[in-house]
Amino acid sequence: MFAVYDLETSGISPAFDQPLQFAAILTDDELNPVERVNIRCRLAPHILPSPMALVVTGVTPETLTDPSLPSWFEFTRLIRDLILRWSPATWTGFNTLNFDEEFLRQSFYQNLCPNLYETQFNGNDRLDIMRLAWAVWTEAPEALEWPVDDLGRILFRLDRLAPLNGFTAHNAHDALGDVEATIFLARLIRDRAPCVWEAGLRNRNKHTVNDLLATGRPLRLVDRFGSAPPRAFTGCYCGRNANNPNSVGFLDLDLADPAELIAADDSALDAAVGAMPKVIRSFAVNKLPLLFEVDGPEGEAHRRARLVAERPDFHERVGAALARRSASWESEASEHPEENIYGGFYTRADQALLERFHEASWDERLHILSQLSDTRLVQLGRRLAMIENPEAFSERIEEVAETILARLTRPVEERPKWTTFPQAELEIEEIEARRILDAAGLEALRSFYTARQHALMQGELP
Repeated sequence: MFAVYDLETSGISPAFDQPLQFAAILTDDELNPVERVNIRCRLAPHILPSPMALVVTGVTPETLTDPSLPSWFEFTRLIRDLILRWSPATWTGFNTLNFDEEFLRQSFYQNLCPNLYETQFNGNDRLDIMRLAWAVWTEAPEALEWPVDDLGRILFRLDRLAPLNGFTAHNAHDALGDVEATIFLARLIRDRAPCVWEAGLRNRNKHTVNDLLATGRPLRLVDRFGSAPPRAFTGCYCGRNANNPNSVGFLDLDLADPAELIAADDSALDAAVGAMPKVIRSFAVNKLPLLFEVDGPEGEAHRRARLVAERPDFHERVGAALARRSASWESEASEHPEENIYGGFYTRADQALLERFHEASWDERLHILSQLSDTRLVQLGRRLAMIENPEAFSERIEEVAETILARLTRPVEERPKWTTFPQAELEIEEIEARRILDAAGLEALRSFYTARQHALMQGELP
């Protein structure tokens, strides 16, 4: 079964924006639809949407504040229940691994769900059709027609790729329309580039990926950087991050003689994992790596790969170098709990409390929150309780509104990571200058932001 889904969101920051629409179609193994859902929710009071995001998605201010729609908390619970009901399935989308999945995890995190990784548990796995399209470009480019921009650069955008290849019913930037377009492209890749489809199905399972890497044979890894076209690199497994077993090293067999690296000191290995072009690149085995076996007779690449496979000590040294590099990227805990989502797994005791939290009444939930040990959950839980059960905090609502107002009125010069009222006004001015909306549309946007700011100034949660 494939669960093909898409989110429309209030902006592009998983930590500081929220989903506004979730659509999904459950299909059988042949990609024939079995069931579909389409859910919207209203805007949380502490979040401002990007005006440009509203223009792109077509979400109106009336929809954002529609009292008949579920809150973000209720919306998240509906999605979690759906994932549990549809499991096991392959959770599939277009650019879901880098975008939609991160929004799902933040939704589960900020709304106190016990597990952030629902699409990877209970027999679930993941597939990303955009990544398969990258592999089609390098492995079977004749299988699809390829859109380009004004500069002739290849575009891997769903709203361009699907229509160019024959999908005539695409309602772009509507979640359900994007799901239907994604299923259409998945069928094309399955039928026209079966080598890519089969590799995608194989590589969605990290254990299968690990087995492939363990053969020690040379492999082709397809990847993409920025707006450049995807590329295929011939290399082999050369180690596993000492601090993260899902992150592995891949030695480019065209760029380096492994004999020299095996004899090199640790500083040379550090350079190999950090240099550009990368002699040793890393990828996550649980994030659909685009790996293909190398066809043809054995050659120099096979000889070099065998040399690496025979040196487990080299694997350990590369793993240590990868760990050192990843440690250099890690930052201290943020003052904003939203950014600490990957700051550690929950204890079993806290997970059990969160399970009870979602089954309890709000009176019971307040007691459960007081028992949590994870400070992230305590902070997020207090905000959630005030938003979802304001009657219990009537004496503090003005204080909460004041805190939200201060957050949402920070000057643009401070470069806050979320949309603020000043930033929204700048975006509306840009929309007006580019004549994207008519006068009525602009007035509706300005009225929405003005009303929201006025409510907070009056000590109310909008």
